[in-house]
This record gives sequence, C-alpha cells and structure tokens, in this order.
Amino acid sequence: MSDREPDVVLGPFSSPDAQATPWASAAAVLDEAEVFWLSTVRPDGRPHVTPLLAAWSLGGMCFTTGDQERKALNLENNPHCVLTTGTNALTGVDVVLEGVAAVVDQAAERAQAVADFERKYGAQLTDPAGTWYGLGEAVIAGDVRLYRIAPTVGFAFGKLPTSSQTRYTWPHR
Repeated sequence: MSDREPDVVLGPFSSPDAQATPWASAAAVLDEAEVFWLSTVRPDGRPHVTPLLAAWSLGGMCFTTGDQERKALNLENNPHCVLTTGTNALTGVDVVLEGVAAVVDQAAERAQAVADFERKYGAQLTDPAGTWYGLGEAVIAGDVRLYRIAPTVGFAFGKLPTSSQTRYTWPHR
C-alpha cells in the first residue's frame, strides 16, 4: 500500500500489555473504510470537518472535491489537513493521518487514482445506478479536483479489550 514504510512507535498512553499496531494493520483499516472525515482550517482559523470518500493511491490518501467547495478553498489557503476513519464503537481501530494535501494534475496519476477508487468503491462509482457514477470520468477530465495527502504523521488507536496508541512517522520526502 505504501511507497515508504513509516517508523512505528507505541505511545505512552497505551495499556501496559499493549503492542504497537503494525502499519500493515492500519493500512488495512484505511483500505476497508468507506467513510473518512477530512479536517481543514478556514482562512479565519476556524476548523472545518466533512465526510468524504478516500482511497490510498499514488503513495498517499486521495480524495475529490469541487473547486468551490469549502475544503478546496481551505486547502488553497493552508494545505495542512487531517484525515480520520475508524469505528463508532469502543472496539476496533481508529486511524488518523496528518499531512499536506496537493492537487494531482498529471493525467496518468489521475487515471491511476480513479482505478484505485473504482477498485475500492466498485459499483458505487462504476454502475449507472451508483451514487457516485461518473465521478471517475470527471476526475480524469479535470472537472473535479483530485487531492493527494502526503502523510507526515499518523496514529492508530486500538480500543477494547486492549487500549493502544501507535504513532507512525514518515521520513521527509
């Protein structure tokens, strides 16, 4: 999944018998998750959070948006953001990725990201009855912005029965 493996460290707020969540396990959570939450910062400093689809592609997490949507306007001003996913339960693993979002402009990269989205979301993107049918064509044509978040820091929060906090850091690119 990743072009570069992050450094992995178990955090101090973990249960005494906890072990660090391997990056492969956190990556599996990202691959299986359907909904993500993107946090950006408005120009006046107020936070903005919105749910969206995302897929690991091009060595980072990719998502789409219209060029006049709040998240796009925020990212133009400040490309630092946070993407989260996980469970709404006291069990399982939640994953948080912090990084810098950049617009993907190259046609070949856009096509690769679309293929990765279609692999992940299937009929929702490829079937005419799917909720996001046509999104892939819009991304390839450049009618919709495609962003890639290059992760710098990430966390996996393991929950019951054993609480763990794992920190991932990626070497500078």
